[in-house]
Amino acid sequence: MKLTLFPLVAGEMPIRPAEARRDWMDSAREAFPYRCLPLALANQHGWEVFTPFDFEAEWNGGDYPADVVVRADPPIPPGSPGAPLANFGEGVLTFELSFMLRTPEGWNIFVTGPMNGIKDGIAPLSGVIETDWSPYSFTMNWRFTRPGKVRFAAGETIATLFPVPRNLFDSFEPEIVSIHSDPETYKHFMAWREQRADFAERLLRHETGAVEEKWQKTYYRGLYPKGEKGPEDHKIKLRVKPFGPETG
Repeated sequence: MKLTLFPLVAGEMPIRPAEARRDWMDSAREAFPYRCLPLALANQHGWEVFTPFDFEAEWNGGDYPADVVVRADPPIPPGSPGAPLANFGEGVLTFELSFMLRTPEGWNIFVTGPMNGIKDGIAPLSGVIETDWSPYSFTMNWRFTRPGKVRFAAGETIATLFPVPRNLFDSFEPEIVSIHSDPETYKHFMAWREQRADFAERLLRHETGAVEEKWQKTYYRGLYPKGEKGPEDHKIKLRVKPFGPETG
């Protein structure tokens, strides 16, 4: 399947495959957050749009667009890809993406902030766009969480995007059933729960084996609790392709 990007202005589009690293995860003791595979995979999920500009934005708490002020030196040319502006009010900071996306029929684009990104004073907003037909561009928006200043650095991620099937939720029938109705799942769950309790107890006792192992790695390795191999398509890393020229 193709995901096509149409630039709307001249110049290189500030978009790249999503990066795995996060500053707060790097600075944690022994970088332990990376041991959480769901967290690490989410970081890599899709493509990131970044701003090429260093700038400061300030909100005074007011309701109007003029109540958000963007300061940059040198000034940022209006309409530049990844340029910040204030045009909605209510403490919203907007980024001009300067491109359109086209997805296969029946696919939308989910747009949100950097996965597991944390920024004090401002939070990303999320949106879903029907990009298989829409002839409209879109922006990325953040909202201040309180009056004050925030800084963005050149190269900092301002949006993450990835395709989702439009009728995804129409195809699911949610249900609640007893885990005892699925003996195989129940067996594996109980084995994992017992192993987890035992591992936690050994860690508390500072047993050498548990301390050296640091955390249980069965899910990370795609294994069932007793070591049986899980699905062949288990992933510990995503390989998201960069946008490139048309290949035919």
